[in-house]
Amino acid sequence: MAKYKTLYLWMIVPMLFMQFGIFRDYWGDFSENAWSVHVHYWTGTIWYIYLIIQPYYATHGQLAKHRTNGIIGMFIAGAVCLTALSMMHRDIHSAELSLTQRERFGAFEPWFFYGVAAVEIIMMTAFGFAVIKSIIHRKQLEDHAWWLISTVFIIMMPALGRGVQNVYIGMNIEKWPNVSIMPGLYIAEAIIIVLLLAGAWKYGKLKHPATWLALVVNLFNFVLEPIGRSTAVQSFLTSIIKG
Repeated sequence: MAKYKTLYLWMIVPMLFMQFGIFRDYWGDFSENAWSVHVHYWTGTIWYIYLIIQPYYATHGQLAKHRTNGIIGMFIAGAVCLTALSMMHRDIHSAELSLTQRERFGAFEPWFFYGVAAVEIIMMTAFGFAVIKSIIHRKQLEDHAWWLISTVFIIMMPALGRGVQNVYIGMNIEKWPNVSIMPGLYIAEAIIIVLLLAGAWKYGKLKHPATWLALVVNLFNFVLEPIGRSTAVQSFLTSIIKG
Protein backbone atom coordinates (compact mmCIF):
# COMPACT_ATOMS: atom_id res chain seq x y z
CA MET A 1 0.00 0.00 0.00
CA ALA A 2 3.08 2.26 -0.05
CA LYS A 3 2.16 3.69 -3.45
CA TYR A 4 -1.12 4.94 -1.96
CA LYS A 5 0.69 6.97 0.70
CA THR A 6 -0.08 10.28 -1.04
CA LEU A 7 -3.46 9.24 -2.46
CA TYR A 8 -5.31 11.38 0.05
CA LEU A 9 -3.60 14.47 -1.37
CA TRP A 10 -4.58 13.57 -4.94
CA MET A 11 -8.18 13.08 -3.86
CA ILE A 12 -8.34 16.77 -2.96
CA VAL A 13 -8.22 17.57 -6.70
CA PRO A 14 -11.63 16.07 -7.66
CA MET A 15 -13.05 17.52 -4.43
CA LEU A 16 -12.05 21.01 -5.58
CA PHE A 17 -13.46 20.41 -9.08
CA MET A 18 -16.77 19.27 -7.58
CA GLN A 19 -17.00 22.27 -5.26
CA PHE A 20 -16.14 24.66 -8.08
CA GLY A 21 -18.91 23.20 -10.18
CA ILE A 22 -21.66 23.39 -7.61
CA PHE A 23 -20.57 26.58 -5.82
CA ARG A 24 -22.74 29.09 -7.69
CA ASP A 25 -25.83 26.88 -7.96
CA TYR A 26 -25.79 25.94 -4.28
CA TRP A 27 -24.37 28.96 -2.45
CA GLY A 28 -25.71 31.52 -4.94
CA ASP A 29 -29.29 30.91 -3.80
CA PHE A 30 -28.62 29.08 -0.52
CA SER A 31 -31.74 30.28 1.29
CA GLU A 32 -34.01 29.32 -1.61
CA ASN A 33 -32.81 25.73 -1.91
CA ALA A 34 -35.19 22.96 -0.90
CA TRP A 35 -34.34 20.81 2.11
CA SER A 36 -33.64 17.86 -0.20
CA VAL A 37 -31.00 19.93 -2.00
CA HIS A 38 -29.22 20.74 1.27
CA VAL A 39 -29.24 17.10 2.37
CA HIS A 40 -27.89 15.87 -0.96
CA TYR A 41 -25.20 18.57 -1.17
CA TRP A 42 -23.85 17.85 2.29
CA THR A 43 -23.97 14.06 2.03
CA GLY A 44 -22.14 14.30 -1.30
CA THR A 45 -19.56 16.70 0.14
CA ILE A 46 -19.00 14.50 3.19
CA TRP A 47 -18.52 11.49 0.88
CA TYR A 48 -15.78 13.35 -1.00
CA ILE A 49 -14.17 14.29 2.33
CA TYR A 50 -14.29 10.65 3.41
CA LEU A 51 -12.40 9.68 0.26
CA ILE A 52 -9.65 12.05 1.39
CA ILE A 53 -9.38 11.07 5.04
CA GLN A 54 -9.88 7.31 4.59
CA PRO A 55 -6.80 6.77 2.40
CA TYR A 56 -4.83 8.87 4.89
CA TYR A 57 -5.89 6.69 7.83
CA ALA A 58 -5.23 3.48 5.89
CA THR A 59 -1.71 4.45 4.88
CA HIS A 60 -0.58 6.28 8.01
CA GLY A 61 -0.97 3.59 10.65
CA GLN A 62 -4.51 4.40 11.75
CA LEU A 63 -6.35 1.31 10.56
CA ALA A 64 -8.70 1.27 13.56
CA LYS A 65 -10.00 4.71 12.62
CA HIS A 66 -10.14 3.65 8.98
CA ARG A 67 -12.34 0.65 9.78
CA THR A 68 -14.65 2.59 12.09
CA ASN A 69 -15.05 5.41 9.58
CA GLY A 70 -15.57 2.84 6.86
CA ILE A 71 -18.72 1.60 8.59
CA ILE A 72 -20.00 5.16 8.94
CA GLY A 73 -19.01 5.80 5.34
CA MET A 74 -21.32 3.10 4.06
CA PHE A 75 -24.18 4.99 5.72
CA ILE A 76 -23.07 8.17 3.95
CA ALA A 77 -22.81 6.33 0.62
CA GLY A 78 -26.39 5.11 0.98
CA ALA A 79 -27.51 8.64 1.78
CA VAL A 80 -25.76 10.01 -1.32
CA CYS A 81 -27.46 7.44 -3.54
CA LEU A 82 -30.94 7.67 -2.07
CA THR A 83 -31.04 11.46 -1.78
CA ALA A 84 -29.96 11.78 -5.43
CA LEU A 85 -32.71 9.43 -6.57
CA SER A 86 -35.29 11.12 -4.34
CA MET A 87 -34.54 14.49 -5.96
CA MET A 88 -35.35 13.30 -9.46
CA HIS A 89 -38.92 14.53 -9.10
CA ARG A 90 -37.41 18.02 -9.40
CA ASP A 91 -36.14 17.17 -12.89
CA ILE A 92 -39.60 16.08 -14.02
CA HIS A 93 -41.19 19.11 -12.37
CA SER A 94 -38.70 21.40 -14.13
CA ALA A 95 -39.42 19.69 -17.46
CA GLU A 96 -43.12 20.38 -16.99
CA LEU A 97 -42.58 24.00 -15.93
CA SER A 98 -40.26 24.70 -18.85
CA LEU A 99 -43.16 24.08 -21.23
CA THR A 100 -45.14 27.03 -19.86
CA GLN A 101 -42.45 29.31 -18.42
CA ARG A 102 -40.21 29.86 -21.44
CA GLU A 103 -38.94 33.24 -20.23
CA ARG A 104 -37.72 31.68 -17.00
CA PHE A 105 -36.07 28.60 -18.49
CA GLY A 106 -34.81 30.08 -21.74
CA ALA A 107 -32.59 27.59 -23.57
CA PHE A 108 -33.40 24.81 -21.10
CA GLU A 109 -36.13 22.82 -22.81
CA PRO A 110 -38.00 19.81 -21.36
CA TRP A 111 -35.70 17.28 -23.07
CA PHE A 112 -32.76 18.53 -21.01
CA PHE A 113 -34.39 17.73 -17.69
CA TYR A 114 -35.59 14.32 -18.91
CA GLY A 115 -32.06 13.59 -20.08
CA VAL A 116 -30.63 14.60 -16.71
CA ALA A 117 -33.06 12.30 -14.91
CA ALA A 118 -32.16 9.39 -17.20
CA VAL A 119 -28.40 9.72 -16.78
CA GLU A 120 -28.77 10.20 -13.03
CA ILE A 121 -30.43 6.79 -12.78
CA ILE A 122 -27.42 5.25 -14.51
CA MET A 123 -24.93 7.22 -12.41
CA MET A 124 -26.48 6.33 -9.07
CA THR A 125 -26.92 2.68 -10.03
CA ALA A 126 -23.22 2.53 -10.94
CA PHE A 127 -22.32 4.39 -7.74
CA GLY A 128 -24.21 1.88 -5.61
CA PHE A 129 -22.65 -1.04 -7.51
CA ALA A 130 -19.13 0.34 -6.96
CA VAL A 131 -19.75 0.82 -3.23
CA ILE A 132 -21.08 -2.74 -2.91
CA LYS A 133 -18.04 -4.07 -4.80
CA SER A 134 -15.77 -2.20 -2.40
CA ILE A 135 -17.47 -4.00 0.49
CA ILE A 136 -17.18 -7.40 -1.20
CA HIS A 137 -13.46 -6.79 -1.84
CA ARG A 138 -12.72 -5.18 1.52
CA LYS A 139 -9.98 -7.76 2.19
CA GLN A 140 -8.31 -7.14 -1.17
CA LEU A 141 -7.07 -3.69 -0.24
CA GLU A 142 -6.16 -2.36 -3.69
CA ASP A 143 -9.45 -3.51 -5.20
CA HIS A 144 -11.34 -2.14 -2.21
CA ALA A 145 -9.63 1.23 -2.54
CA TRP A 146 -10.06 1.58 -6.28
CA TRP A 147 -13.75 0.70 -6.28
CA LEU A 148 -14.29 3.51 -3.77
CA ILE A 149 -12.09 5.97 -5.65
CA SER A 150 -14.03 5.30 -8.85
CA THR A 151 -17.20 6.62 -7.19
CA VAL A 152 -15.71 10.13 -7.24
CA PHE A 153 -15.63 10.10 -11.03
CA ILE A 154 -18.96 8.31 -11.42
CA ILE A 155 -20.95 11.04 -9.66
CA MET A 156 -18.92 14.16 -10.48
CA MET A 157 -20.84 15.20 -13.61
CA PRO A 158 -23.92 16.90 -12.11
CA ALA A 159 -21.83 19.25 -9.96
CA LEU A 160 -18.99 19.96 -12.38
CA GLY A 161 -21.39 20.00 -15.34
CA ARG A 162 -23.43 22.81 -13.79
CA GLY A 163 -20.37 24.89 -13.11
CA VAL A 164 -18.85 24.56 -16.57
CA GLN A 165 -22.27 25.00 -18.17
CA ASN A 166 -22.79 28.26 -16.24
CA VAL A 167 -19.40 29.54 -17.39
CA TYR A 168 -20.09 28.56 -21.01
CA ILE A 169 -23.53 30.18 -21.04
CA GLY A 170 -22.10 33.29 -19.40
CA MET A 171 -19.53 33.56 -22.20
CA ASN A 172 -22.35 33.37 -24.75
CA ILE A 173 -25.00 35.30 -22.86
CA GLU A 174 -25.54 37.71 -25.76
CA LYS A 175 -27.09 34.81 -27.69
CA TRP A 176 -29.53 33.89 -24.88
CA PRO A 177 -31.90 32.10 -25.15
CA ASN A 178 -30.62 30.90 -28.52
CA VAL A 179 -27.52 29.28 -27.10
CA SER A 180 -26.62 25.60 -27.01
CA ILE A 181 -26.55 24.29 -23.44
CA MET A 182 -24.70 21.05 -24.18
CA PRO A 183 -21.11 22.17 -24.95
CA GLY A 184 -20.54 23.01 -21.28
CA LEU A 185 -21.52 19.48 -20.29
CA TYR A 186 -19.28 17.98 -22.96
CA ILE A 187 -16.34 20.00 -21.64
CA ALA A 188 -17.10 18.87 -18.08
CA GLU A 189 -17.23 15.24 -19.19
CA ALA A 190 -13.88 15.59 -20.96
CA ILE A 191 -12.35 16.97 -17.75
CA ILE A 192 -13.75 14.09 -15.68
CA ILE A 193 -12.49 11.46 -18.11
CA VAL A 194 -9.02 13.02 -18.16
CA LEU A 195 -8.92 13.05 -14.34
CA LEU A 196 -10.15 9.45 -14.20
CA LEU A 197 -7.61 8.12 -16.70
CA ALA A 198 -4.78 10.15 -15.18
CA GLY A 199 -5.52 8.70 -11.76
CA ALA A 200 -5.90 5.18 -13.14
CA TRP A 201 -2.59 5.51 -14.99
CA LYS A 202 -0.78 6.84 -11.92
CA TYR A 203 -1.94 3.95 -9.75
CA GLY A 204 -1.78 1.22 -12.39
CA LYS A 205 -5.54 0.74 -12.64
CA LEU A 206 -6.24 1.47 -16.32
CA LYS A 207 -7.55 -2.08 -16.81
CA HIS A 208 -9.42 -2.31 -13.51
CA PRO A 209 -13.19 -2.93 -13.88
CA ALA A 210 -13.93 0.08 -11.64
CA THR A 211 -12.08 2.31 -14.11
CA TRP A 212 -14.07 0.86 -16.98
CA LEU A 213 -17.34 1.32 -15.11
CA ALA A 214 -16.59 4.99 -14.42
CA LEU A 215 -15.51 5.51 -18.03
CA VAL A 216 -18.66 3.89 -19.44
CA VAL A 217 -20.89 6.02 -17.18
CA ASN A 218 -19.21 9.22 -18.32
CA LEU A 219 -19.31 8.22 -21.99
CA PHE A 220 -23.01 7.46 -21.55
CA ASN A 221 -23.53 11.01 -20.29
CA PHE A 222 -22.52 12.29 -23.73
CA VAL A 223 -25.84 11.02 -25.11
CA LEU A 224 -27.94 12.97 -22.61
CA GLU A 225 -29.59 14.99 -25.38
CA PRO A 226 -30.83 12.16 -27.66
CA ILE A 227 -31.98 10.21 -24.62
CA GLY A 228 -33.82 13.23 -23.23
CA ARG A 229 -35.51 13.87 -26.59
CA SER A 230 -36.82 10.30 -26.78
CA THR A 231 -40.59 10.31 -26.26
CA ALA A 232 -40.39 6.75 -24.95
CA VAL A 233 -37.89 7.80 -22.28
CA GLN A 234 -39.99 10.84 -21.39
CA SER A 235 -43.14 8.73 -21.01
CA PHE A 236 -41.32 6.15 -18.90
CA LEU A 237 -39.79 8.74 -16.56
CA THR A 238 -43.07 10.63 -16.21
CA SER A 239 -44.89 7.41 -15.33
CA ILE A 240 -42.48 6.40 -12.53
CA ILE A 241 -41.42 9.81 -11.23
CA LYS A 242 -44.04 12.34 -10.34
CA GLY A 243 -42.99 15.97 -10.69
